[in-house]
Amino acid sequence: MRQRLGWVLGPALALATLVLPLGLQPQAQKLAAVFVLVAVFWVTEAIPLAATALLGPALAVLSGVAGAREVFAPFGHPILFLFIGSFFIARAMSVHGLDRRIALFVLSRRWVGERPGRILVAFGLVGAFLSMWMSNTATTAMMLPVGLGVLAALPEGEAGLPRRYATALMLTIAFSCEIGGIATPVGTPPNLIAIGMLEELLGRRISFLAWMSFGLPVAALCFVWLCLLLRAQYGVPRGRLPGAAERIAQQRARLGRWSRGEAMALAAFSLAVALWTLPGAAALLLGPQAPLTRALEQRLPEGPAAIVAASVLFVAPSGFGGRVLSWREAARIDWGTILLFGGGLSLGSLAFSTGLARAMGEALLAATGPVSLPVFALAALLCAMLVTEFMSNTATVNLLLPIVLALAAEENVPPQLPALAATIGCSLAFCLPVATPPNAIVYGSGHVRLADMLRTGLLLDAGCGLAVWAVLLASRAWLLA
Repeated sequence: MRQRLGWVLGPALALATLVLPLGLQPQAQKLAAVFVLVAVFWVTEAIPLAATALLGPALAVLSGVAGAREVFAPFGHPILFLFIGSFFIARAMSVHGLDRRIALFVLSRRWVGERPGRILVAFGLVGAFLSMWMSNTATTAMMLPVGLGVLAALPEGEAGLPRRYATALMLTIAFSCEIGGIATPVGTPPNLIAIGMLEELLGRRISFLAWMSFGLPVAALCFVWLCLLLRAQYGVPRGRLPGAAERIAQQRARLGRWSRGEAMALAAFSLAVALWTLPGAAALLLGPQAPLTRALEQRLPEGPAAIVAASVLFVAPSGFGGRVLSWREAARIDWGTILLFGGGLSLGSLAFSTGLARAMGEALLAATGPVSLPVFALAALLCAMLVTEFMSNTATVNLLLPIVLALAAEENVPPQLPALAATIGCSLAFCLPVATPPNAIVYGSGHVRLADMLRTGLLLDAGCGLAVWAVLLASRAWLLA
């Protein structure tokens, strides 16, 4: 029904936007109609999100907003190739089971043992770490069977404890995977979209290490709040959980010895991380104006570095007569997200070039009045958190970020703080199963009730939102430098 509503509502609202006297320049009004159609289609998912991302720019060309070369140029943005390279590496890790080996390695440590509280923390740490580099959906899907295997070993003696503990474990898996994506630029698509828009539209570049300097503290604070919240709400069974460690050990034993594919996937991953962080590390050690630092920033941007590291996978032998990553497997990455990035960046660029973004900023400023930078950042954060509960975080950032950047320009305030607040807010979708795939995956396990997710998600949203706002304000001095 939601899709059918979108089929009718989208064209109707777009037509109304096109003919109503809005006081816009002709090109801006045409683009506004396209924006409305795209927004309705994204919210209702009338057609697949990636298809909508392609439809918007195509309609902009057909309506005469701009030429095809200008409209589709953002689909070749260097950040897009960072998406592709990181997705290739993550795919290789998944194909060869490296992600599962890392997870079971941590869970089998002696400090985890069979203590229920430590098991929760270990699952959370693994989920958060893997989601820093991989899709949080893929990480959740990989962690879920491991978690269900542990739950199968729970004792049935004390009434109520197994169900509450199962709920806590499932929520730990989903929420930690969402939190981990905040820490790095490649952790979740909105991060790279924000970096791309800030660089493309405003000439403000955020390096890999610079993002981690505030993303990692935010993720750490959110993770601590998650652990405290789950312990307070669901409690933790005392003593040990006989059989949990044995079940994890059995799953780890089935993996056998390291394969050549796993080793090469780890090597490619390590190479990518080293190349991504090298320019930032040089800036910290030698200074941002040092010749070596400037040479690395110019010659070693994140996109080409990701492609170089991923290319190793297509060359290195897997030990089974093929390569570590075949094109058949590589072609199964999330191309839809890549198209979403290109479409969002295209529409954002057109919004600025046609004056639509400026007009939207002026209208919002007239409605709200001038606000301080901290209040503006908080408003952008809260708006993103609300919208992302009902639609894709990638679509949310594509819609909100051009508006936030335009409003910042009208307010004459630095755009980095509100833009980053809105971007990270798009990752704080903890309340509903439909908000993000990790929520839906653990909800489908049967161990999580909607009331549990909603109650925990609201409190987690509040604490994480406060952490984001506080860390960004604390980082204001160098973010605005």
